[in-house]
Amino acid sequence: MNDLKRTLREILIGRQPILDLHHELIGYELLFRTPECAESSRASCGRTAATAGVVCSAFAELGIGSALGAHQAFINTDEVFILDDALELLPPQTVVLELDFTAQPSEALLARCRTLRDRGYTLALSRYTGLDNRASALLPLVGIVKIDVLAAGDGLAALAGPLMRLPLKLLAEKVETREQMEHCKALGFHLFQGYYFAKPTIVSGRQLSASQLGIIRLINLVARDAELPELEESFKREPGLTVNLLRLVNAVGVGFGRRIESLRQAVTVIGRRQLLRWLQLLLMASPEHATAPERNPLLQLAALRGRLMEILATHQQPDQRRLGDQAFLCGIMSLMPAALGLPIEEILSQIAVTPDLQLALTEQSGTLGALLTLIERLDAEDWDACDRLLADSPALSRETLTAALTEGLAWIHADRD
Repeated sequence: MNDLKRTLREILIGRQPILDLHHELIGYELLFRTPECAESSRASCGRTAATAGVVCSAFAELGIGSALGAHQAFINTDEVFILDDALELLPPQTVVLELDFTAQPSEALLARCRTLRDRGYTLALSRYTGLDNRASALLPLVGIVKIDVLAAGDGLAALAGPLMRLPLKLLAEKVETREQMEHCKALGFHLFQGYYFAKPTIVSGRQLSASQLGIIRLINLVARDAELPELEESFKREPGLTVNLLRLVNAVGVGFGRRIESLRQAVTVIGRRQLLRWLQLLLMASPEHATAPERNPLLQLAALRGRLMEILATHQQPDQRRLGDQAFLCGIMSLMPAALGLPIEEILSQIAVTPDLQLALTEQSGTLGALLTLIERLDAEDWDACDRLLADSPALSRETLTAALTEGLAWIHADRD
């Protein structure tokens, strides 16, 4: 038991977003980096780095399961993991078990997979490379097949083609660009895994829309503590901004238990500090994108990054509320180039920020810059870099980082009425 508690304290949890055909977030692949894995090479550790007992304990004791809300959790499993009765503590309605078997499965293993399927678990075939003995035995049992886009290369169409007639979904893994995503979509893939949506596409000469410029005006008004009538007047100049802001405030992690129906009510209930945050998030939402905020992957990533940085900054300096506020804005604004298609320097020329925040975003320097680097390395599953950065921050540890991730996920995926 002491070993398990130590593992939970020192585990790192990575996540890769999974999107559907509409570019909406439907879940994450969760990657567990245990202390034992850290002491071995990544190649020998593999992706299935945690036992069923550790994963189940992470869901229960760390609150990972509840933090994901209705989003699915894709979890890598090997032969030992699948045969462990402990995995049945995982909720079948939200967990997808990725079968990462290295050889043709035995009859006992196939029988176990049938049992899990019959008990409501969705099974996914990982690392599909063609109709070999391993795949042929498992295809009748799975609902999802994952194909590594980078590994498949030019053979992707030939690899996916024979699967189109089967009653299952194809998931494209390691999608790094929007062009790759669109290519996979044209081939008939249903799901897409990767951070392709967060890669900035800088367009020379791009102009911000009228609504985006209106939001920037409001951000600057709130930042200088303008009076409420002046704020309301600015909203009136941009039709739809009030509706969009209220939609966002009601949808993304507020949790007041009642709907906010007017700007004056929103400001009264959430305060200017939160209003500034929601305006920053609203700027992240593409004006032509009809996706609800809770399904917009870039908005979700920005909100999570901001919340993570705020939690960690508060943990580092609990008496410095301003640092937490700046950390939240830093996390959101770090992804604005991806949302707006503009260099961060051009964005900062239009939005008033503190010198510390500007240095963090342009040079990743200072306390905020170090936190931003840590979160970016966590997103990239660069575990060794995470450990080095944590070692340079005595107030932080693997335990605080994992706890912050759980709290952040719970915040952005909170139930919304």
